[in-house]
Amino acid sequence: METLKTAQNNINHEEITSLLKRTSLPLENATDLDPLMNYIGDAKYVLLGEASHGTHEYYTWRAKITQRLIQEKGFSFIAVEGDWPDCYRLNRFAKGYLDSGKDILSVLNEFKRWPTWMWANWEIAAFIDWLKVYNESFPADERIGFYGLDVYSFRESMNSIIQFLEKNDPKALAIAKTAMKCFEPYGKDEGQSYARASSFIPELCEKEIIHMLNEILRNVPNYNHDLENVLSIEQNAFVTRNAEKYYRAMIKRGSASWNIRDEHMVSTIDRLMKFHGKDAKIIIWEHNTHIGDARATDMASEGMVNVGQLLREKYATDGVVAVGFGSYKGSVIGGREWGDSMRKIKVPEAVEGSWEHAFHIANNGQNRLLLMNKVKDEKCLSSLIGHRAIGVVYNPEHERFGNYVLTILPKRYDAFIFIDKTNALHPINIEVNGNQIPETYPFGM
Repeated sequence: METLKTAQNNINHEEITSLLKRTSLPLENATDLDPLMNYIGDAKYVLLGEASHGTHEYYTWRAKITQRLIQEKGFSFIAVEGDWPDCYRLNRFAKGYLDSGKDILSVLNEFKRWPTWMWANWEIAAFIDWLKVYNESFPADERIGFYGLDVYSFRESMNSIIQFLEKNDPKALAIAKTAMKCFEPYGKDEGQSYARASSFIPELCEKEIIHMLNEILRNVPNYNHDLENVLSIEQNAFVTRNAEKYYRAMIKRGSASWNIRDEHMVSTIDRLMKFHGKDAKIIIWEHNTHIGDARATDMASEGMVNVGQLLREKYATDGVVAVGFGSYKGSVIGGREWGDSMRKIKVPEAVEGSWEHAFHIANNGQNRLLLMNKVKDEKCLSSLIGHRAIGVVYNPEHERFGNYVLTILPKRYDAFIFIDKTNALHPINIEVNGNQIPETYPFGM
């Protein structure tokens, strides 16, 4: 078995596995989450991670935790690492708005931007169907929402803005069309051509986008529509502004584009919390690399910040609980390169010297829950140790060179869920018969 190079050579792995065996808790069903629920207490921010974007168990365990947070602790909404326009359609469907879709499949089939499987999957279908039924027992203003936090949906957000303004604001519409026209020569990719052009003309379309954003913000009080649609048009405008900044930063080396993206996510969280009122509580679903505090990883040495770090810095007194996830082996949905056909990929056994390997050895292949308040002062856990991170692009034959983030686990998360063997997500359109319902659907929800 390969051994992972760590930041320090004096790590006592036997001591670590012994401690994990003594302090981690069994995790087999939803009742085993009781210690986590008690730990969360009255926190207003709960961040639920994932070690990949294509693993069944990460989605279903996040759903179980989320259901309990909603039912037992009165959480207000869910915000995820997804595009605002697509997730806003899910939000409308889950809340039972008129003309929001005949069924969950019709809504999920509108997810067109790669990687579609992240949200167009049967695990999300089961959760949103559950949420829709749950919401039916409450008045419209008390229903639980589902929103996207990401910055990638420039085209989709611009289209949503123009569709709204065509009906409501002719003056702002003309400004929006000017901004759209500026981007037309660069519309065939995910911002790369705009990024290259901006290296020669640094403020390429920035002025047009800012003008549009300011005009929309100035007129928001005059838009006499349901409040969520006004929130949506405002958020789409912020997406276009920050996407333009993100594209310009893409061409540069370093952490700038990453930081713009995560800062956008946090500003979106702030906007959603304000919209839901002073007693709002949020559940966030994102990759571990976003929700785990970057200061406890080697990301910090690269100048990177993330959602988990920024929320801890801003809202520690309100309670911020980050729950990381990981597994020893299994399978995952991913692509070999950006835009590649999605496929099921084998996830090999975690390399020796990683956190995942330590959990596997400590617990004989059992799933476990570790609460960091039990181990935060343990010196043997205070080292930077590799923690696997799988993205939408995944090549397992090379993973030991780029898929392990050096991590001080008790400082990165408040809790950690370890699933020894995981299975691939169930995308809705992965093959010709992809709309066939999986045998175990709706996965206990």
